[in-house]
Amino acid sequence: QDSGGSVSELREWRPVVYRKCTDTLWLLLFFLFWAGLMFITGYAVMAGAAERLVLGYDSFGNICGRKNTPVKGAPLSGQDMTNKKYVFFLNSCSLEMQSLKISSVSLCVSSCPQEQLNSLEDLQSFARNNGSCLCVYNLNVSSYTLNPKAAELCPTLPVPPSKSFPLFNRCVPQNPECYSKYASVLISMVNEMDVFHRILSGILAGRDTVIGMSFLALAFSFMLVLAFRFIRTLLVHTLIALVVFGLLFVSGVLWWLYYDYRNDPSTELETEKENVKFLLGYAVFSTIVTVVLLSLMFVLRKRLQFTVQLFRIVGKIIGRIPFLLFQPLWTFLILIVFWLFWVAVLLSLGTAGTAQTTSGGQVEYRALSGISYLAWYHFIGLIWTSEFILACQRMTIAGAVVTCYFNRNKNNPPPHPVLSSIAVLFCYHLGTAVKGSFLIAILRIPRIVLLYLYNILKQKESACAKCLFKCCFCWFWCQESCLRYFNQHAYTTTAINGTDFCTSAKEAVFILAKNSAKLASISCFGDFILFLGKVFVVCFTVFGGLMAFNYHRELQAWVIPLLLVGFFAYLMSHSFLSVFEVTADAMFLCFAIDMETNDGSEEKPYFTDQELLTFVSQSNKLTEGQKHRSTRPFQDNEDGTELQPM
Repeated sequence: QDSGGSVSELREWRPVVYRKCTDTLWLLLFFLFWAGLMFITGYAVMAGAAERLVLGYDSFGNICGRKNTPVKGAPLSGQDMTNKKYVFFLNSCSLEMQSLKISSVSLCVSSCPQEQLNSLEDLQSFARNNGSCLCVYNLNVSSYTLNPKAAELCPTLPVPPSKSFPLFNRCVPQNPECYSKYASVLISMVNEMDVFHRILSGILAGRDTVIGMSFLALAFSFMLVLAFRFIRTLLVHTLIALVVFGLLFVSGVLWWLYYDYRNDPSTELETEKENVKFLLGYAVFSTIVTVVLLSLMFVLRKRLQFTVQLFRIVGKIIGRIPFLLFQPLWTFLILIVFWLFWVAVLLSLGTAGTAQTTSGGQVEYRALSGISYLAWYHFIGLIWTSEFILACQRMTIAGAVVTCYFNRNKNNPPPHPVLSSIAVLFCYHLGTAVKGSFLIAILRIPRIVLLYLYNILKQKESACAKCLFKCCFCWFWCQESCLRYFNQHAYTTTAINGTDFCTSAKEAVFILAKNSAKLASISCFGDFILFLGKVFVVCFTVFGGLMAFNYHRELQAWVIPLLLVGFFAYLMSHSFLSVFEVTADAMFLCFAIDMETNDGSEEKPYFTDQELLTFVSQSNKLTEGQKHRSTRPFQDNEDGTELQPM
């Protein structure tokens, strides 16, 4: 009976204990998942050899461009190939592919023959003058014309002129007939690989262009962040004009490239036909997006002035927390480090295999079983960890905005709100970020699996099955978009109340449902302008990628690299522009909670300032129409009095 006080205290502590336990469990799950990723990393480093895929290797187990260790049973392995960086095939004019392997013997050479070599004397002279031996390593240069087996150990004569091509460091023959055969065999080998190895080939084929376009997207994103910080009406009109120009221009370039490729008589290789097919898909998709966005611009043109006011208010909040502008930069650097680590492990996994000696002392690498399952686990790690990093960024921004909003003295903001928000995140809310990012990953994985199955079965399935696949794909995409929207508000509610993810999500849904008409009408066009900024970055980055890839038509299947360019451009623009998006969403959710908990009296004054209150009121009057102009923005008090400014 006399322990009632202890019981009440216990009841008060139960939600706190429950939140700490759930956060600890989610953190433990995330750490266990990353322990699996570390195991895959160690296995890939020990069993894989990414240098074989990047630098190329010969038929005797030597990686070109580096020192090698001997392979048991292969006497020509373990040689120093530091100065021999290019792969040369002895029979480059009549290559054949057997079981995903090129039948011709390959060697590491220091330079490719620039002129045609017609005899063994020419091979000997080329080796002495250029230091590049085109015959098997155990044949001395002086024995080229004396050894009776020289015809078997040297390349088939005549040797066509070739030059080094930046695709896997191969010597590509320049003779039209030899080139066509060489390219068709090499690309057929890539086409017959599974999706996992084709993605690796695409990454390596266009790695320089993808990296260059990623830095271009970074520059565009940073410029837009600075532009939105000091936004004016003229700047909004300029951005809309640039987006319209970019959409029309990119769509026109895609249709022009499709027409040019389709009517090109030299388009005979399978990969070039694949480029034409995907160009048509890109052109159709770009045209649809252009029509939809132009229609939305026309419908929402009357709310342009309110958008300028909205960004002015958001800019004032960011002006009080200037370090928010640098938050995406740190997020971007962390994401880049993680992506580089992920790609390096993926390349090592793709080359994981055991060296086995064949007849003649040659070496073959047999792929290990179960690699595809490890690759899928690794891919899930990419999605979950990327979403976790972005969730930490959103929680940091939301925490800083909440700290400044619920501060009575607007002219004297709290010291170091960003650092304090990061400290609170790491001490109390990491489990919330893990859980929110896990839900996004769970919804994204089925979309990727459906897309994978669709690509496998697209030649066998019926029209009904295709329609079913597309409907499921769109349904998962809509669910992911809705969940991402509610996640952001759940993070903000967590920063305000300190509750766990589920409780915060429930409270956020309740507040948004209660004030959905008001809040949606205010932030809709602001989000649309930010989306136009992302479209601007993607359009001009993809255009740069198109121009760069268009110069390498022959061997590069640049469908996957172009998708990577667009994907990285969107991620970078989203990471930078999300500062304004998250700030605006957090500000309006704080405003809604402020209106729910305070009434504007001296006992319960509002935390908001006059400018935001006036803006919300004017925006709601414009939305509700003439008959609702006399009502206040949010719910009336019981006595019917209107909200008073603080």
